[in-house]
Amino acid sequence: MGGPRRRSFPLLLPVLGVLLILLEAGSQKTSDCARWCPPKSTCVNATACRCFPGYISSFGEIFTSILESCDDINECGPSSTVSCGKFADCQNTEGSYYCTCIPGFELASGAREFRNESENTCQDVDECQLKPRVCKSRSVCINSQGSYTCKCPPGLELNPGDPNLCTDVNECTSGQNPCHTSTHCLNNIGGYECRCRPGWKPVPGSPNGPNNTVCEDVDECSSGPPRCHNSTVCINTAGSYKCRCLRGWEPKPGFQDKQPNTICEEMSFPTWTPPPGIQSQSMSHFFEKVQDLRRGFKPALAQATMQELINSMDGMLNASTDLETLLPDDRHRMATQFLLGLETVLRTLAKAMPGDSFTYLTSSDTELSLMIQEHGEGNSTIGQSHARMLLSWDVATGARDSGPTVMGILSSRNMEKLLAKASMELEPEKKAELQKKYQRPVHGAQPLLLSPVNLVFLSNTNTEKLDSPVIFAFSYSGEKPESRQELICAFWKSNSTKGGYWATTGCQTLGTRNNSTTCQCNHLSSFAILMAHYDIEDPKLTLITKVGLSLSLVCLLLCILTFLLVRPIQGSRTTVHLHLCICLFVGSAIFLAGIEKEGDEPGLRCRLVAGLLHYFFLAAFCWMSLEGVELYFLVVRVFQGQGLSKWKLCLIGYGVPLLVVAISAAIKSEGYGHNLYCWLDRESGFLWSFLGPVILVVLCNAVVFVTTVWKLTQKFSEINPDMKKLKKARVLTITAVAQLLVLGGTWVFGLFLFDPQSSLLSYTFTILNCLQGLFLFVLHCLLNKKVREEYRRWAGRVTGNKYSEFTTSTSGTSHNPMQVRSLRTPAPRPGPIAHLVSRSPPRAARTAVRLRLPVARHSKSGSASCLLRGTAALLIGLQAFHSREAEAMIGSCRRRLEAIGEERKQGVPYASGSLVNLKVGALG
Repeated sequence: MGGPRRRSFPLLLPVLGVLLILLEAGSQKTSDCARWCPPKSTCVNATACRCFPGYISSFGEIFTSILESCDDINECGPSSTVSCGKFADCQNTEGSYYCTCIPGFELASGAREFRNESENTCQDVDECQLKPRVCKSRSVCINSQGSYTCKCPPGLELNPGDPNLCTDVNECTSGQNPCHTSTHCLNNIGGYECRCRPGWKPVPGSPNGPNNTVCEDVDECSSGPPRCHNSTVCINTAGSYKCRCLRGWEPKPGFQDKQPNTICEEMSFPTWTPPPGIQSQSMSHFFEKVQDLRRGFKPALAQATMQELINSMDGMLNASTDLETLLPDDRHRMATQFLLGLETVLRTLAKAMPGDSFTYLTSSDTELSLMIQEHGEGNSTIGQSHARMLLSWDVATGARDSGPTVMGILSSRNMEKLLAKASMELEPEKKAELQKKYQRPVHGAQPLLLSPVNLVFLSNTNTEKLDSPVIFAFSYSGEKPESRQELICAFWKSNSTKGGYWATTGCQTLGTRNNSTTCQCNHLSSFAILMAHYDIEDPKLTLITKVGLSLSLVCLLLCILTFLLVRPIQGSRTTVHLHLCICLFVGSAIFLAGIEKEGDEPGLRCRLVAGLLHYFFLAAFCWMSLEGVELYFLVVRVFQGQGLSKWKLCLIGYGVPLLVVAISAAIKSEGYGHNLYCWLDRESGFLWSFLGPVILVVLCNAVVFVTTVWKLTQKFSEINPDMKKLKKARVLTITAVAQLLVLGGTWVFGLFLFDPQSSLLSYTFTILNCLQGLFLFVLHCLLNKKVREEYRRWAGRVTGNKYSEFTTSTSGTSHNPMQVRSLRTPAPRPGPIAHLVSRSPPRAARTAVRLRLPVARHSKSGSASCLLRGTAALLIGLQAFHSREAEAMIGSCRRRLEAIGEERKQGVPYASGSLVNLKVGALG
């Protein structure tokens, strides 16, 4: 029983709590019911709550829930029954509301609020009567129902930042100017005024109003007192006037560009002196004539003076043999100074010329065309047989108007003599365009002058950058551009280093038709039409050069090692071959590594490379000439002693080119370094410091070659008159070709190596030059039997094979048969031929050449065989025969021949006998 009672006791607790609350609430007084009513409410009958007027609860007007609240009633809401009337708005407040008039309206009583429509007396407010004014400045106020607008009178406009403010409209700058072009617009507040400009006056009958005022120019030169000095002439212009010097007069220093006070003096011949530092007899005579013209000059004689001046110029250029001998830089420097001075003189003389135009043509086809006017407008054209020019008069006149306006063109073909071999500068944009077109590097351009040189001059001296371009049409000789060539319009540009060069900056070629090219330029100078041959790198030639020279360097190195290490061939001729290969090796290596120029101008590295190439190539030619000297001593002077010693050979081979290079560098060091390659400058003629010695060496070698062939032919006839002509021709031809190649025939094509227009010759030289090292290796090493034997000996040492020597045998074929014996085995009693063979060096037995020689029956006849053997040695192998052995053999032969000669004088007979087969060593 105890268990169930304990479980029901907790359930009775909530019930007892509620009963206690109800008992407590019932026992409270009426004044205490407000304690649980929400805000904005009051207690009703001590049991409920009621919301204040203007508030409402969700349970209605009276409620008893302690959880209820009183909320504001929106009397102005959509569901509200409150009406404020016309031109009024309802304004809700906390627990109430009120009505107000909308903006632009107000109550008749002046009050601000009212409660209902019956109290509504809202009426419109006239804002235009308010103080201060709502529309500011010159704006006009216009009232409307409940509002107003501000309008601006004509000439004014509303300010975007303030709609009540009007600001002035500037009709003179806003595009609304209706004034005539002869008038000047003056703006004012709310309008504008058209007035005549200074120097203009109203046309009679034209009103001075804003729309219809028309003015006309005032001729200051014909009205009023004189305005210009009596040394000038008054020129009326639109709205003004100018004071210009009379023809034959020029402004006085300090009085130019002062319109009311311009004062002029009689014109004098400009000072024109020859370029300093240039010696030329024809130029001196010309400037002597110029000084004579200057001393006797009168403005009235301007035309005759100009004609005589042009004739003197033609005379100087036609007979300018001494000018052509000047160095190109000096000649171009003279051309630059000459053209500038000629332009100044022609401009001055033209201002004193009578008439409006003048043309003069000389017998040398030099033509001058002038156009002279006091005033001009628009464009003008001046032309002649060689050139035409179209430009604006404003460009011709310029800013300083001190006399008549002059336009002139002087065309001369003789000017080519001064500008010959001038270089041309390519613009970076043009160079990039060409490289994109040909897909190859472009190093520059070589120009060819096609048209006469056209000197253009104007009254305007500031022509470096014109306000408007000038259009030219130049005629030229009929040549069509080929591959890598282009017709261009170029001008002569002065340069402090080169004197001047052709340039294209600021000029554009518009087109070519019927041997006439049209150009457009923004500056003036001396113009001409050029045929530009672009120097575009040939990848095939570059590849041939690199591969061929690399092969040549390898062969030359093998030659050098052979000449140093193979002892059996040592001698004076081997010394010549050694130093020849050394010079060619060093020169070819420098050429391969450093011929390309870096940058636009040749620097120190480029000049050093050019100097080294100059020296080593000259040294190679000197050693080639010494080759001819050795050949001369060996063949022509065979009975008159030995050749040059080694120290003399080295002194000549290296000293002579060093002397030439030193003299060349002292005279013109800037000649080292070309504008395209690190080589000698061609334009200045400096290349002749290389070509001169080369031509001399080639001519000397040619003389030696002809003499050698002639002497060899004589030896053939004296020794063996029965030798067939065909065999003679064959031997001589082989000898001739070999000597021609060794003595520098290849280098004849090298004269055209740096000429871009001779690509075929450049290819020929490159191929032959690249094969020269291989040729020397074959000629002096592989075809030399002693060298081949040494190669075999070296190869045997490497491979381990034993080397065996050859033997030489002689066998009788006719009257005197002989036994075969080794050269190293002495014969018991050697005969003439055996005795001759036995005197040969031991190494001579290693190689053999079979010769058919007549054997003398007399003991002295062996001397003829000795001479035959020596001659055969010269014919068959001059390169391989040891010089010391040859000299010893020749000395022995000479003594034997002298003995034979004495016996023949005494009548001792000798007979030519049978032929024997003889193997002679070391004659290859």
